[in-house]
Amino acid sequence: MAKFVLSFFAALMLGHGAFAGNEAKIVIPAFDDKYSGFVRQLEAGQTDINYTEFRNSFLESEQFKVVANQSPDLRTLRTTMRELMKSSKYPEIIDVTKKILSLDYTDMEAHKILQQTYKILGDTGNAKKYHDIEFGLLNSIVRKGDGKSCRTGWPVVQVEEEYFILGMLGANVRKQSVDNTGGVCDRIEVETPEGNATYYFEISKVFEGYKKRGLK
Repeated sequence: MAKFVLSFFAALMLGHGAFAGNEAKIVIPAFDDKYSGFVRQLEAGQTDINYTEFRNSFLESEQFKVVANQSPDLRTLRTTMRELMKSSKYPEIIDVTKKILSLDYTDMEAHKILQQTYKILGDTGNAKKYHDIEFGLLNSIVRKGDGKSCRTGWPVVQVEEEYFILGMLGANVRKQSVDNTGGVCDRIEVETPEGNATYYFEISKVFEGYKKRGLK
């Protein structure tokens, strides 16, 4: 019996080691630019950075041009990630979230799901790292205004950031329009558990991104 127990735990540890060794890695862009440097720093666990500067650096990066050519792939990966969450396929979730972050390391949803997955698996180190990055990115937006008017709108650099924040608020979009009162904003009317509300996102950087991708 004792020999069986020892063999069982040996096999368990071997299997765990094999998973750890084969676990997907985030590919750090090889470009010599600010964005690539930030990604390298964050992956090393140095999460105390200027996240506004990091998000803006993505728009200026060579990686942003790479993503422009792979947008369909990125959308497919996000859809796959959400489907995998429903079936709790943790190794596959880690794999697909890291593929997303290899393309766009500013993706808050991928950081959120990755940190939650590591927490479930008991990997507290990685759970904390990706949690800190998720909330570093989030706070760099929501602490720059109150979202109650265009003048105090939350500054975003990608539309995906808007929908992540609305999701965190438990809000369902009812209507969306552009507001030019005191800036350039997305005015989004939503339903929330507390009732109807309207939120504003400052989107001048979003239009800069569209221009760089040749969309505007």
